[in-house]
Amino acid sequence: QVQLVASGGGLVQPGGSLRLSCAASGSIASIYRMGWYRQAPGKQRELVANIISTGSTNYADSVKGRFTISRDSAKNTVYLQMNSLKPEDTGVYYCNRRQFGTDYWGQGTQVTVSS
Repeated sequence: QVQLVASGGGLVQPGGSLRLSCAASGSIASIYRMGWYRQAPGKQRELVANIISTGSTNYADSVKGRFTISRDSAKNTVYLQMNSLKPEDTGVYYCNRRQFGTDYWGQGTQVTVSS
């Protein structure tokens, strides 16, 4: 089993920044994909960004150039730096880790972008 603990959400004005963190613990595999999804009210959960064990990253088109995903392998932690936030970035952000074909999810963290 893998446990994911996310943190860093909050309320921010348009144009502001937030950084999300997700720490993994438990049965950690060296080959994995880890990242963030978000779900806005009334919408389906969508991929925001992920990073795989090789270091390769993937971003949703809507966040390219504004969000950056990174990791600290020693801490089994992934970060999502979110800059130039827009109201449409509002939603519950969920950390995800996929290893050995199994998806693990952290608790959601609310991000609200509003003036």
